[in-house]
Amino acid sequence: MKTKEFINELLTSAISCKASDIFFFPKKENMIVQFRTNQGVITQTDFSLDEGQEIINFFKYSAQMDIAEHRRPQVGAMTYGIDQAEYYLRLSSLGDFSDQESLVIRIIYEIKQSKYFFPEQVESLEKLALHRGLIVTSGPTGSGKTTTMYEIAKKLSPNKVVMTIEDPVEVHEPKFLQSQVNNKAGIDYQSLLKAALRHRPDILIIGEIRDQGTARLAIDAALSGHLVFATAHAKSTLQTISRLESLGIKNDELSNCLTAVSYQRLLPSSIGIQCLMDIAEGELLNQELQQSVRSDFVNWQENMQLLREGGKIDAEVYEQFKEG
Repeated sequence: MKTKEFINELLTSAISCKASDIFFFPKKENMIVQFRTNQGVITQTDFSLDEGQEIINFFKYSAQMDIAEHRRPQVGAMTYGIDQAEYYLRLSSLGDFSDQESLVIRIIYEIKQSKYFFPEQVESLEKLALHRGLIVTSGPTGSGKTTTMYEIAKKLSPNKVVMTIEDPVEVHEPKFLQSQVNNKAGIDYQSLLKAALRHRPDILIIGEIRDQGTARLAIDAALSGHLVFATAHAKSTLQTISRLESLGIKNDELSNCLTAVSYQRLLPSSIGIQCLMDIAEGELLNQELQQSVRSDFVNWQENMQLLREGGKIDAEVYEQFKEG
């Protein structure tokens, strides 16, 4: 096997199908290579463990990682050029209990215009962003949350300073000041957030509100007059509020700074992958903030039914996504 030729073919194939991640996972007798795409995780090929380790070592060397260390977690970064375009790769390696090494490669693409089932939903978020405050989007990994935040920020950003704090950076946007968490170097979300506020950005994008400290700083930034976009892990639109409360944010603080919460998924449609959103804002959001027990969605099921009746999604997609 010619390692460099295989890697070029692998990366070209991953980029052509817009894979977000490439996985190298060791099994008992071989190394499995998989892509994460909009259709889920798909197995591409496999190699012997020795061949797989040779490929991993090539990537690690290119990303300035320690190829002699196979057990401890490592992170690295590199660039890859193809067809006059440059892609940023973020690498993470980790050994398992039997000292076999795995590798995950995140591919960072320049932002592209997304397709939305209901474009008025994005237009609604753009108008809400003019009020500043905190806008939080939830949804599973690969649901396009970062892309949506970036698209709205780009439309609002002429003559404005936009900063992002991510772990890792998922989309390359040269017009933004993008910063990345590096725990090994002592650079965490909280230290970057504090530094970001000293840079006085007009728009702040936080990759994920993942703990109490991050939530506290995001709320403080929004309360101080910044427009803050962030993502959070929640199973539905309105449960995003409950997630923020579980991280120690008081209800009156949310009432003062929370502009909107949304939930989104990418659905296969008759004309390709499109994004469906569910947004809570205004009086409905204020009412839900006062509830101790909240429902899940605003009009997700109704919109799913409209898409099915209009022939934009089939019955299988409807059944798969009707609960969010």
